[in-house]
Amino acid sequence: MDTTFTPNAENLPRHIAIIMDGNGRWAKQRGMLRAFGHESGVKSVRETVEACAKLNIGYLTLYAFSTENWNRPRLEVDALMSILMNSLKKELPTMQKNNIRLNTIGNADMLPDRPKKQLYDVIEQTKTNTGMVLTLALSYGSREELTAAVKEICELIKTGQLDTADINENLIGSHLYTRNMPDADLVIRTSGEQRISNFLLWQAAYAELYFTNVLWPDFREKDLHEALISYQKRERRFGKTSEQLK
Repeated sequence: MDTTFTPNAENLPRHIAIIMDGNGRWAKQRGMLRAFGHESGVKSVRETVEACAKLNIGYLTLYAFSTENWNRPRLEVDALMSILMNSLKKELPTMQKNNIRLNTIGNADMLPDRPKKQLYDVIEQTKTNTGMVLTLALSYGSREELTAAVKEICELIKTGQLDTADINENLIGSHLYTRNMPDADLVIRTSGEQRISNFLLWQAAYAELYFTNVLWPDFREKDLHEALISYQKRERRFGKTSEQLK
């Protein structure tokens, strides 16, 4: 594929979401513990974040830890939490330099106290930044998100604050974790797996999906560019015909 990339400002996705997959396999191929793969993936996060900021992408969401990941071996979960805490601390200067605002979606209350404190400290310190919004999906599951939204709406109906006739797509969207973000335009998954694994099920309804065989620790700026080249070659119809778009 031609990796020469000239950004077309009028056809860049506003919101890119990435399922960062393949850390464990990357480590296994090298005879190392899975935790080493997660640590190596931090470099890919840094390069991808900086590349997106350079292209003036408005929103970047990274699937960092799912609700299902709590079921992994305790040693791996502890390692992931430690990597999260250390990475947030180390990457704060990079976020400030690039005017990036940190955000999170998911049930952050489930995080251990120290990583949770570090997360909210960085969110607080970057809250006035006006550039790209970097969202970490932590303890996140789309089904859990939708279930929580339904419960909130039911409670409003129960207390008479809302009528069932008021329920529409906009109302549901206003009760999701992503209520202050646009829907995803491009969802990238690394490692060759071709599924979205309970990630942004509502918000990715019309997203373009891009799957690459590159394992996450090997994902670099050129790989992001290849995904964007693919995105820019596609016709996004949103249910319309090609003739209607023309």
